[in-house]
Amino acid sequence: MPTDSLAARVWRTDIAGAGAFVSYVVPRSPSQTVLEVVTYIQRRLDPTLAYRFACRVGMCGSCAMTVNGKARWTCRTHVQAVARDGVLEIAPLANLPVVRDLVTDMREFFDKWARAKGHLTPTTTRHDPLARVAPDSDKRRAVDAGIECIGCGVCYASCDVVRWNPRYLGPAALNRAWTLVNDVRDGGNRERLGAVAGDAGCHACHTQQTCTERCPKHLTPTAAIAGLKRLTALAALRGELP
Repeated sequence: MPTDSLAARVWRTDIAGAGAFVSYVVPRSPSQTVLEVVTYIQRRLDPTLAYRFACRVGMCGSCAMTVNGKARWTCRTHVQAVARDGVLEIAPLANLPVVRDLVTDMREFFDKWARAKGHLTPTTTRHDPLARVAPDSDKRRAVDAGIECIGCGVCYASCDVVRWNPRYLGPAALNRAWTLVNDVRDGGNRERLGAVAGDAGCHACHTQQTCTERCPKHLTPTAAIAGLKRLTALAALRGELP
């Protein structure tokens, strides 16, 4: 194969849902991203290839795929940093059902956010004064450390516990629960701690830190889960869990 070309092995599915890798030869270019490789294949070589993307600048997370065995944002992953001997292997995210080719069904991922009570339960109405949250408070700092999650699914796809226990809520949902537990405007902590305290919640985490290592936003879901473990244990001792 010419040195100015790249061999890309891309996961494809047929009408029956069976899958296999298909090889394509793609020209190399300076600062080429994995998403550009996938786009070239879809636009120039095989228009039936299905994949998902939106912003292409690392803001939405919708282009996340498995590249050479690791979940990544393909728009921010440069070929020269991950290609092994000029070969890329591109597959859909792990731990999620595959809709077609590189597209996964994210419903399970977001359903777990809902199960973890990942929504704000307000304690005031629109008629009350705006809440004032001190920016230097411990709780505000805890929220700031995890609030930038955009739901890309990279941590979920990288988590071995999700693979072993499909009921496990996963690092993204638990990180979201942690930010809300520390939000002084929220009034749903009793129900939220009960939701994340079960055998599919925070205590199922093995603290392998893969989610933290792989997070493109450099968040620390492992620390958030550790915080939930402490709070749920204390709530259980006090008899405060529903």
